[in-house]
Amino acid sequence: MELEKHYSNRSGWLRAAVLGANDGILSTTSIAIGVAAASSTRSPIILAALAGLVAGALSMAAGEYVSVSSQSDIETADLAREKKELETMPEIELKELAKIYEKRGLDSELAMQVAGQLTKHNALEAHAKDELGINEFTQPKPLQAAFASGASFISGGILPFLVSLFAPVGLMVVLLYAFAIVFLALSGGVAAKAGGSNMLKGIVRICFWGTIAMGLTAFVGYLFGVKTA
Repeated sequence: MELEKHYSNRSGWLRAAVLGANDGILSTTSIAIGVAAASSTRSPIILAALAGLVAGALSMAAGEYVSVSSQSDIETADLAREKKELETMPEIELKELAKIYEKRGLDSELAMQVAGQLTKHNALEAHAKDELGINEFTQPKPLQAAFASGASFISGGILPFLVSLFAPVGLMVVLLYAFAIVFLALSGGVAAKAGGSNMLKGIVRICFWGTIAMGLTAFVGYLFGVKTA
């Protein structure tokens, strides 16, 4: 018998990886487009793309680490509090766990039996999963999330950076946008496939908002930029 495929265990790293890659593509491209719209020389465009790539990767990694660490601290505090309650009032905690199973459809007698068996096996694990909603699949991993965000930002941002190196300056804005849309579509499709969701919906969503972001950035560049020879 073939086992069912489940995607929830991928949610942590997939979210960080997709966010990093898309942000790398979109942020770096938007910065490059804004500068390209304000300049007729290649050097400022390359410098802007490189600066955006480095700063964005470090920012994403640091932000993800702090965010996930905060979530981890909260869960650790909840587990410590639950462990203390299990030590000081085990009977109350047992009844509390049984009530949770009753709400899920078990009769009171069976709910108490299930709660008793799970408590005997591993009381803290049972309460963590069924009372607090904490399990091994959703457990936050700050370093893993930070590395995934930083690395995926670079993998996304390096693409528009390469375009800024080789694309004709006169067509820079158009080519940056065109390649970015292709990159975003690929990223959205891969993310949807890995997460088991609708690919077309994921692609349309990221391309739509990406177009708005890059369009506004180009507008700002044209509005405030000064063309230089």
